[in-house]
Amino acid sequence: MFRSIRWRIAIPNIVLTLLIMLTLGITLSYIVRQDQLSNLGNDLHVHASLISDALSTIIESDSLSIENPDPLAKHWSSLLNSRVTIIDKDGVVLGESHEDYTQMDNHINRPEVQEALNYGQGSRIRRSPTLGYELMYVAVPIEANDEIQGFIRVALPLEEIDQNIAQLRRTILGITIIAAVLTAGLSLMIARRTMRPLIELTEAANRMTVVDTPPPSASPSYDEVTQLSHAFHTLVTQLRTQIQALETEQGKLSAVLEQMTDGVIIVNEQGQVELINPAAARLFVTQVEEALTHSLAEVVRQHQLVELWQRCQETDDEQAIMMDLLLQHRFIQVIAISLDEALSDKYLLLFQDLTRMRRLETIRRDFITNISHELRTPLASIKALTETLKDGALEDPSAANHFLERMDIEVDALTQMVSELLELTRIESGQVPLKIKPAKPCKLVNRAIKRLREQAERSGINLETYCPDNLPKIYADSSRLGQVLANLLHNAIKFTPEGGEVNLTVTQYADVVEFSVQDTGIGIPSNDLPRIFERFYKADQARTEGGTGLGLAIARHLVEAHGGRIWVESTLGNGSTFFFTIPIAI
Repeated sequence: MFRSIRWRIAIPNIVLTLLIMLTLGITLSYIVRQDQLSNLGNDLHVHASLISDALSTIIESDSLSIENPDPLAKHWSSLLNSRVTIIDKDGVVLGESHEDYTQMDNHINRPEVQEALNYGQGSRIRRSPTLGYELMYVAVPIEANDEIQGFIRVALPLEEIDQNIAQLRRTILGITIIAAVLTAGLSLMIARRTMRPLIELTEAANRMTVVDTPPPSASPSYDEVTQLSHAFHTLVTQLRTQIQALETEQGKLSAVLEQMTDGVIIVNEQGQVELINPAAARLFVTQVEEALTHSLAEVVRQHQLVELWQRCQETDDEQAIMMDLLLQHRFIQVIAISLDEALSDKYLLLFQDLTRMRRLETIRRDFITNISHELRTPLASIKALTETLKDGALEDPSAANHFLERMDIEVDALTQMVSELLELTRIESGQVPLKIKPAKPCKLVNRAIKRLREQAERSGINLETYCPDNLPKIYADSSRLGQVLANLLHNAIKFTPEGGEVNLTVTQYADVVEFSVQDTGIGIPSNDLPRIFERFYKADQARTEGGTGLGLAIARHLVEAHGGRIWVESTLGNGSTFFFTIPIAI
């Protein structure tokens, strides 16, 4: 309720003082009032008894009832300074000191009269309907000749008693206010002296949260606050040691999670993501901070993964699946593990990206298939030619020479394939050192055009080039980059129908020079474009056109070895354009 301990100490003391004084005032007022009422009642009873005895004596001596008691009532009232009422045994008022007795109603049912009738004395405090203020009434019977002849009622107003009580209460209230002020001052002073060491300790603790400040030194005394300071010092030292250890461990864990290529997600039993590493964020195209505010279903957007987590939650056993992420073009293995032993009601989802392994497996399988296909045709041809010669073709010189020429062609094809395959292997393994030095792009283009122009003319292809003389030099191995240009031009000429065009263009973009070879040939199907640079890969339309299928793979590795990039754009039936970039020489 109160933020300051100072007021928490002072306010209860003040309230307690006020409650004690209030209770004392009420109790004392009640006791004094009751005591004064008791004394007043005794006095009134004495007065009433005296008047009753006097009337009893008069009635017994005269043996007659008093003819006009009203003057007596007024006389005794003036003597006793009180209100006197004389009532007969039937309740009729015979005399009244303060009012006209003839106008007063019957008093037989008044409580004090009934008590006097029954018990010999009666008293009551009530507000007089006649006079309009509170009085104490005391009534006693008038006995004469062994009979009750009437009643004497004596009354006094309580105004003086109430004034005395009011004065007493005012006195107690003044004392209470003084006591409350003194209590407040004393409490605040004690609280301030008590709080000063605690405030200093708090300020020191706040400073230690900002800078590496040592805890405050202990005071010479050894009171409770000093003990708290010692305990605080020990606690701070232990906490710093533990925090440093936790920060070290957290740093190691963060570094591992940051550098992991596998995705990691930790979810609670409600499916809320509590931890996600960058690899998982990249895999599901999200941000780490954004993912922490969403559920697993919202982050991964794959019902199979949600079902995997639910099975792990239900069985408390490790669960695993392998699946394709179509939108991300990824093939992953997902393992769900319960972390009950380490983290209660937490579940770990591990995402292993097997896309590269699957691709390598596909390439390996396709390589075996392709090389088997490429070797099977020439080997089968050589085998058929050999059997033909064995069957008697050797006896026919002209036929024998024809078959030997065919065998020589097939052997040359095998030799070329093996040679290119060995060269590709050496390039991929980095065993072919590149002699990179500044070279003019147009000089490389002109050499490649000179080598292939005759082939283009034989095929009826128009070969054009565009290479500005002001292009900057590039870092290149001239012979190897010329091999790339020759392979691309050779393919363009080979797959362009007679009368078509092949254009070689060189352009500068920022810090690279871009080479493009565009043809008007048969084009490449869109499904084949991602794999066109793989070893032995051929588009179906080109399968019958010969070649080893290694030229583009060699070109890709040579361009990448130069620090460049190669790609292709093509539409089936509308030709193809091969691009590659080489960094300029600075």
